[in-house]
Amino acid sequence: MTQLETAIAGLMKTFDTYAAGEGNKDTLSKAETKTLLEKELPSLIKAAKNQGEVDKLLQSLDFNGDSEVDFTEFVVLVAALTCAAHNRTCKK
Repeated sequence: MTQLETAIAGLMKTFDTYAAGEGNKDTLSKAETKTLLEKELPSLIKAAKNQGEVDKLLQSLDFNGDSEVDFTEFVVLVAALTCAAHNRTCKK
């Protein structure tokens, strides 16, 4: 597989691993989302000043308001973080 194909497969596997924890296997519950962020994006969580900021992030991921994060919502988060990281590195 190419580098990009490997990255895409990694995103899918990561989402599926955490979504398999409880309830609907196609979505992340609030608890599953929080665990994913803590384990896979620890720097993001450390950058948050308080739990309220983490809760706002979790809520903002749920675009359709169903109290779960589906794969599309997860990919939007990853894309936004990738764009932010890319913009930082381009300016240096």
